[in-house]
Amino acid sequence: MGAVNLETAPARLQVRNVSLRYPTPTGGTFVALDKVSLEVPDQQFAVIVGPSGCGKSSLLYLTAGLNEPTEGEIVVSGQRVTEPGPDRGMVFQGYTLFPWLTVRQNIEFGLKRRGMPPAQRQEVVDHYLDEVRLRPFADNFPKQLSGGMMQRVAIARALANDPQILLMDEPFGALDSQTRHQMQRLLLRVWEHAKKTVVFVTHDIDEAILLGDRVYVMGARPGRIRQIIDVPLARPRPEDVELAPEFIALKRQIVDLLHDDLHRIDP
Repeated sequence: MGAVNLETAPARLQVRNVSLRYPTPTGGTFVALDKVSLEVPDQQFAVIVGPSGCGKSSLLYLTAGLNEPTEGEIVVSGQRVTEPGPDRGMVFQGYTLFPWLTVRQNIEFGLKRRGMPPAQRQEVVDHYLDEVRLRPFADNFPKQLSGGMMQRVAIARALANDPQILLMDEPFGALDSQTRHQMQRLLLRVWEHAKKTVVFVTHDIDEAILLGDRVYVMGARPGRIRQIIDVPLARPRPEDVELAPEFIALKRQIVDLLHDDLHRIDP
């Protein structure tokens, strides 16, 4: 899949003037998000990057329907988000597989609940087992897998349900650097095939540029979008893309944006 035309693609996700506030034990108010607005076109790989505590994950959880905004609204495919739904698949940083189910059973869990016939389920599951290169481990249980393998299962499970948007909350954050790099490349390959809209949260600037069509840079709390940066790097991204002058220039731009915020995050 070539680069998405960000000017003409219809919006799959719209975040409209969203704020999120919590009461504090002392009677005050904690502002996690402050009037955030953004649009993500269909089939775009969107990355939200920012320092820890800036509200990245909070925004993703609102999009998933796991929480409600204090103000504003989130719209997916023209429908306001009020609760979790099958149109949004979620991959978390922590390992969320069902430990009593095999790899195959984890991937087919949602399909089974939807009443998909067994033969069709097997076809879908086999497809995604091949996509994430886990067919030989289909009958293994999560405890028999490495961290990277478990996250591959989580990606396959989310995509098997055919969501309109794949939401990913720092899914590679707990992995070692080599496994993380392998997972980034695998995700890009799977995304090229699946043609899904992805919203990916990370605090890693290199990861944001490597993966994204567009990077939404958030500042320190209260969470706001500081700048939206298009990534003009050709797809598929070459193995040495991190050494390209364009990549280095983008990284410098984002680092400069975040520099002040990185020094005023509360411990």
